[in-house]
Amino acid sequence: MSDKSNENNEKRLIYKEIETIVGTGMVLQNELISNHNSIKIGGPADYFITPDSQGSLKSILKYLKLKEIPFYIMGNGSNVFAHDYGFKGAIIQIYKHMGDIMVEGKVVTAGAGVLLSKLASKIAEAKLTGFEFAAGIPGTLGGAVFMNAGAYDGEMKDVLVEVEVIDYNGKISTIKGSDLELGYRTSILQTEHLIALTVKMLFNQGDEILIRNKMKELNQRRQDKQPLDLPSAGSAFKRPLGYYAGKLIMDAGLSGYRVGGACVSQKHCGFIVNDQNATSEDLIKLIEHIKHTVYHKFNVILEPEIRMIS
Repeated sequence: MSDKSNENNEKRLIYKEIETIVGTGMVLQNELISNHNSIKIGGPADYFITPDSQGSLKSILKYLKLKEIPFYIMGNGSNVFAHDYGFKGAIIQIYKHMGDIMVEGKVVTAGAGVLLSKLASKIAEAKLTGFEFAAGIPGTLGGAVFMNAGAYDGEMKDVLVEVEVIDYNGKISTIKGSDLELGYRTSILQTEHLIALTVKMLFNQGDEILIRNKMKELNQRRQDKQPLDLPSAGSAFKRPLGYYAGKLIMDAGLSGYRVGGACVSQKHCGFIVNDQNATSEDLIKLIEHIKHTVYHKFNVILEPEIRMIS
């Protein structure tokens, strides 16, 4: 039997074992990552797993560690991409099956997989204010905590009470909001390799009409300024201290600059869009060209906000 046949047989066996752990329909083999991210770039993952409970996630983490199978945690893929050759290991998506929402007075507890847009609507329905900023962010709650997501003068840091997390060894613990080390696009979840499970937040009482009007206004501002009609991964670069990445890129003369199918958006230079079936190589080369050009012209280092699955 050839090495390729042995490899395929081993993969089928692992697939069956993962399916036994997470349940039928919760794992796909050789699934294109491009089907699960907003920029539509990325080849196949050996295993694409969507656990539906904390217990299932805990068990699969222990299994993958035992088998020494590399893995990557993602939400709904709003700021990630992968190489065209894919990912040799398992993608674990914390998304649709882990998104329950519970409202108790001014306290809201939600699963890490819930979309921010859905959560914002539910919070508005409860006549609670303080989450309007997140209504148009295209990500999950877990990803928002991981990155301390923010927009329009609001950020996750403002509302977090505590987060229940699980580490890569399957140990579950709870971290208070004040101990999450939340900064600009960073948190202790990144530095300590933790996965958010459930998130507790505190809001103020408000008027639902005013809350929804503010959400509508912020969403309209996004639609007016951002290239939401094309595949992208959101803001391509973090905001450098004292500058705006989009303006630096525009002032560097890179509006509309293209590498293959990846292009600097002419609507908002802080975005890279995939408008012509971009490859991962196109995107990587464009990011590097932007970084080099901006540094050469302005002596400012741009740090990508787009994350590569590796």
